[in-house]
Amino acid sequence: MQRNERLQFLIEVAIFSAIGFVLDQISIKLWFQGGSISLTMVPIVLMAFRWGLGGGLLTGLILGILQTFAGAYIIHPVQGFLDYIAAFVVIGAAAFLRPMVLRGADSGVKGRMVTGIVIGTVIGGLLRYIMHVLSGVVFFGAAAIDAGDNVWWYSIVYNAGYMIPSIILTAAACALLFSTAPRLLKR
Repeated sequence: MQRNERLQFLIEVAIFSAIGFVLDQISIKLWFQGGSISLTMVPIVLMAFRWGLGGGLLTGLILGILQTFAGAYIIHPVQGFLDYIAAFVVIGAAAFLRPMVLRGADSGVKGRMVTGIVIGTVIGGLLRYIMHVLSGVVFFGAAAIDAGDNVWWYSIVYNAGYMIPSIILTAAACALLFSTAPRLLKR
């Protein structure tokens, strides 16, 4: 990467991390112990498709750090890492579908581009969901046990309540954003 390109990359990572943080603040809060429906994954996915894996992972990392310092609900360092750092870093895995998205954009085949965007977004979102489920099983399982429920089932259902709508909302927003403005894929 050349110096100007590296500078542009770092500026975009900073800007899109901040946008993700703001989008998380204007979310629909569902549960007392955390979990909200938001568009916070959109900037991470955008950077993953625009810059590749490094762009998505770094944007997710910075967003997770911002959320941690802005009053995250942390009861243990490992839980904090899973819910705020790992959960947002793994969204960058959407970049694995970047070649398909770029081929679709370059050839003008919007169907291929949108399919890649949706699949990539779902992959990144499901990986985030897995991080939250693991955190729930390990650190919030006492609430499930008190309720007489299976810890795994409790965590899966609890986190699905906000993650599935967030994944669908993010996939739709990214598909609409990139299909109407495919130049966003170009650096």
